[in-house]
Amino acid sequence: MSKDKSYYFCGIGGSGMLPLAMIVKAAGARVAGSDRALDQGRLAEKFQWLQDRGIQLFQQDGSGLFDSSQILIASAAIEDTVPDVARANLLGCKRMTRAELLAEHFNAVRNSIAVGGTSGKSTVTGMIGWILTEAGCDPTIMNGAVMKNFVDEDTPFASSRVGDSEIMVSEVDESDGSIALFNPQIAILNNVSLDHKSLEELRTLFGDFVAKSEHVIWNRDDRETRSLIASLELPQTSSFGFLDGADFRALEVEEKSLGSNFTLRMQDRDYPISLQVPGRHNIANALAAIAACCALEVPIAKAISAIESFVGLARRFDIVGTARNITVIDDFGHNPDKIAATLRTLKAFPGRVIAFFQPHGFGPIKKMGSELAAVFQDNLCQGDHLILCDPVYFGGTVDRSIGSDTIVAAVTAAGGKAEYIAERSACGDRMVEMARSGDRIVIMGARDDTLHKFAELILAAIARGNGEWEHRTGEWLGL
Repeated sequence: MSKDKSYYFCGIGGSGMLPLAMIVKAAGARVAGSDRALDQGRLAEKFQWLQDRGIQLFQQDGSGLFDSSQILIASAAIEDTVPDVARANLLGCKRMTRAELLAEHFNAVRNSIAVGGTSGKSTVTGMIGWILTEAGCDPTIMNGAVMKNFVDEDTPFASSRVGDSEIMVSEVDESDGSIALFNPQIAILNNVSLDHKSLEELRTLFGDFVAKSEHVIWNRDDRETRSLIASLELPQTSSFGFLDGADFRALEVEEKSLGSNFTLRMQDRDYPISLQVPGRHNIANALAAIAACCALEVPIAKAISAIESFVGLARRFDIVGTARNITVIDDFGHNPDKIAATLRTLKAFPGRVIAFFQPHGFGPIKKMGSELAAVFQDNLCQGDHLILCDPVYFGGTVDRSIGSDTIVAAVTAAGGKAEYIAERSACGDRMVEMARSGDRIVIMGARDDTLHKFAELILAAIARGNGEWEHRTGEWLGL
């Protein structure tokens, strides 16, 4: 399938590109690539790690493409004027999207698990992958986030795992419609809510996705998912959730600041479970993962033992540390559902929340700005504080007329405390200045690998003490 082929990844450092590059390289392909962040001198550790594993990297100027047999892996939205694309076109290279290449591998395995839904995909994928690994199933895992359970000194960027079995688990993306490329044996539908597409488009995409599978694992608590499943004739289904009637149901929930305890009721039997990741949403994620593994005939005892040792993903309620009794948390929250889950987890316990949000583009603000504002209004209390900087922007012709200030205006109009500060560096200054003992600072946003470094720098500045606060030019950008 990939053996002896030559793939060139444009944007190889991306959260979806890097793990796939490692999977196809392990399958015997030659892999090279470029990345804008490499050209800008950012994320040097990640690119050195790729080079140490035999992946040749080039400037994003077309110089890495020199043979028509090379296959260019690039986003469908990338412009033909990008030098790598222009060079590939000139040479006559075949071009594939990341999703097309992933689907080619995924659809070729005998036992495939695809994790879909608006939120929770990466976490459920990581949970399933960990359970299957601990159960001795040796799966291949494709994730969009670093899975902490698989991180070690040699694998700091463990967003994929290459196994030697006919089992593959992968998250699949609805935002670009590529979920339609996948034909899973087991399909998981976490939820259906507004994100990149309209609800009508999502209903069609997710409906087609689950209809192709042999076994659907679905969220009984989610109204949209419940309605969608009821409208379809499916061969085999298992539901999960907190509501009566769920095949995998959570009862007797005890939330803790860094985890939770609950009872799993399955087939009229009860099993106590203790999770190391916090929040009711992670209980739901664990139920989905256990249900999927049971569908592959993993013994329930092994599934529970593994899920209890799952420690989470990077940038998913990732506790960076605590200094002067102020805790800094890094989180991938960027759509209404994800942000709500993070804030509800924080607000389950006392203490002021300082929430920083960097929108993942101007387009998402235009599409769901009012919903984002409503989530902050509904989940932040009077004493909490919200800070937004300008959206992440990597160039292009996107309409930038509607920005972060519109979200702040809506929140303040509703009586909330919110500030718009255009530059991220100034947001860092502001958070360190205002932080006090007992606060939780949460850094939220997507499509920007430097946000974790930003969170680390905030923690370091707090540890030094406000009076000693200073930062170097470019430091807040993680350069």
